[in-house]
Amino acid sequence: MTSDPIGSVPEDASAGPASGSADPDSAATASEAFGAALGSAARRAGFDPAQADSTGHVVWHAMGGWRGVLESVLPGLAFVVTYTITRQLVLPLVVSLGIAVVFTLVRLVSRQPVTAALGGLVATAIAAGIALWTGRAQDNFLWGFFIDLLFGAVLLISLLVRRPLIGLAVGWLMDDAPGWREDPRKRRTFFWLTVLWTGLFAARLIVEVPLYLAGAVTALGTVKLLMGLPLFAPLVAVSWLAVRALYPRGSRGARDSGDSAPTTDR
Repeated sequence: MTSDPIGSVPEDASAGPASGSADPDSAATASEAFGAALGSAARRAGFDPAQADSTGHVVWHAMGGWRGVLESVLPGLAFVVTYTITRQLVLPLVVSLGIAVVFTLVRLVSRQPVTAALGGLVATAIAAGIALWTGRAQDNFLWGFFIDLLFGAVLLISLLVRRPLIGLAVGWLMDDAPGWREDPRKRRTFFWLTVLWTGLFAARLIVEVPLYLAGAVTALGTVKLLMGLPLFAPLVAVSWLAVRALYPRGSRGARDSGDSAPTTDR
């Protein structure tokens, strides 16, 4: 997905790079563009603090309901179970990919949005292609490692350039793009929420990569499932509750920021 950046770099950003160093303005602008894209995706997933939805409803909506849960879990579960039983490579990949195809076709036939199912199908196909190319079952998880590394790195960079990605996304959602940075309470909350999300992706890599290197395919697949939705859902709930506390129901943007004076970033 694409989205326009939510604005220029705030004035307290560095005016230019030092000799031989990375350009902080470029990094900040990139993180803002990514934050806008993330905010847009969050709104489409039902994560809009301005709506009068319960926490449980938001979390369930973010996971896509029963169909979304099944689309996220079944292909990986089928691969793990089939591989554990057969100790073959091709059959588990075919079963996993076949399930992803079925989910996509069902959505097409029922004329429902196919974005999530199609994304899962593409990811499953890429992972299967890598495993078939290398001939190693554990390489079916390499694409997932890349995605975790990508998101974790983007979140970490957003912290380093003092543009925490959760703040950028929520600012875009709540029409509070620059305003949240002038509120110390919001800034601290978004900083720590971004740390939590960064920690999620880092924890996945820390736990799963050693299993990959050991060739423990069944254990790796099981751990990947356990560190997927079971960790994603509570973190969505925590993020939702924190944002709702900062933006009371029905409020948006600077109207909710109070009269706090601008302060220097942490």
